[in-house]
Amino acid sequence: MKLYTELAPWWPLLSPVEEYEEEAGIYVRTLREAAEGGVATVLELGCGGGNNAAFMASEFEMTLVDLSSGMLAVSRALNPECAHVEADMRSVRLDRQFDAVFIHDAIVYMTTEEDVRAVLDTAAAHCREGGALLVMPDHTAETFVSTTGHGGIDAEDGRGARYLQWSYDPDPEDVTYLTLFDVMLRHADGRIENHSEQHTCGLFDRATWLRLMKEAGFDGRIVPFEHSELEEGACEMIAGRREDERLKRRDKAPRY
Repeated sequence: MKLYTELAPWWPLLSPVEEYEEEAGIYVRTLREAAEGGVATVLELGCGGGNNAAFMASEFEMTLVDLSSGMLAVSRALNPECAHVEADMRSVRLDRQFDAVFIHDAIVYMTTEEDVRAVLDTAAAHCREGGALLVMPDHTAETFVSTTGHGGIDAEDGRGARYLQWSYDPDPEDVTYLTLFDVMLRHADGRIENHSEQHTCGLFDRATWLRLMKEAGFDGRIVPFEHSELEEGACEMIAGRREDERLKRRDKAPRY
């Protein structure tokens, strides 16, 4: 997807970091509420340009994972204090555990249950017992409505970027929807570029999310996302606590 590869250097203008402060605060609070014990270390899977981490890193020691080298370059410039790893969140293994795992809207690119299950297994492999998992899809099936959005800003060097986004569901019977992007870029010398592309995104209902969370070892729940710029009930988070493996084994043991 060009948006996250060749257009990645334009990300700070397409999605300004200042717009993330309120939502990052919501994620910090929710992770702390979901975890048993304190939260000092956080793994973010699918960090993109690092806009959430720019605010969350003042609260946690963060390790950021993304598949796009271009987006990681943007994040490294914004978050030099964070560790960065180029890897697929479905398969990455870092051989350490964290107090919490955070997955923002990159999860929408998981378009099958198998993909989501792989990501949640990654989260489980890196989350300590009693630690928290927070997943923030753009939509659950119950909250999905067709939406449009736009944004972008100008830079002091004469460059500018704008985008138009349109999400809709052409087939309500499947578990995906489409998001169309039209991106307009103005270079410092006045040259104009226009890029259009289509993204296929996963759309799962609450019961599926909670079932997959449970299978991965998390006691999950649906949490309202209460943001000042959104209507009540427009978005939902899925929060979970990593279950105690000893209790899980005891529950599965035969009873006589």
